[in-house]
Amino acid sequence: VLREEAKRVDFSPSFTIMDRSDMEEAAHALIPEVDGEERPVRFPRSSTISNILSKAANMEKHLAEIMETEYPQFLPILPQIEHLLQIYKEYKRKNNLMDYDDLILFFRLILKENEDIRLTLASRYKYIMVDEYQDTNTIQADIVRYLGSPHKNVMVVGDDSQSIYSFRGANFKNMFDFPVYFPEARIIKLEENYRSTQSILTMTNSLMDQASQKYTKCLFTRRGGDEVPLAIDTGTERDQAAYVCRTIENLLG
Repeated sequence: VLREEAKRVDFSPSFTIMDRSDMEEAAHALIPEVDGEERPVRFPRSSTISNILSKAANMEKHLAEIMETEYPQFLPILPQIEHLLQIYKEYKRKNNLMDYDDLILFFRLILKENEDIRLTLASRYKYIMVDEYQDTNTIQADIVRYLGSPHKNVMVVGDDSQSIYSFRGANFKNMFDFPVYFPEARIIKLEENYRSTQSILTMTNSLMDQASQKYTKCLFTRRGGDEVPLAIDTGTERDQAAYVCRTIENLLG
């Protein structure tokens, strides 16, 4: 779709897609173009710079906000990183390049500003299904809304009690906003669990009940087993791995 409509965002249909390594290489190559009287001796690693730029794009936040909360050690060079971001954007435009973040940002922009395209795509994709909806970010949720609003044939599956991609901008609140944008949505709760024992689910239900925002549900299983689960605080990932290994060894005898 982006190639078909690339000219609407001032790109050629033959634009090249940059993967993560391309993004890191470009960021590294552009660092010498950053100026400033207080230019640091060393920039962060290219992978770190890419993480900062990508997170700012995915979460639609200013670089300063991202760096204050997650990379405070680099705040002294915030002006230089902001300059690098501007150079990076110009570099992509000049060379007809889009990174992964651009793909969804420009796609949403096209949908937002062009009703004719929204209607055309809605007629092309008459049924929309999204899995792991709790792991979508705001941009992706907007895309689902733009594509699905004309026909409202949208089904999403997700778990409001989990979200493992918040570091990439995932927003579990999309689960609660869905019925707002699609008021006729029917909510089907999948409460039977096929993996865990009831003792584990009882503890899980107790934890979920503490959430201030939730879809109320009660997990249950037909499996046997009444061993009480343990909550172990191991401190570090290494300690956690060591504990798991020791436990497996003990269980094996």
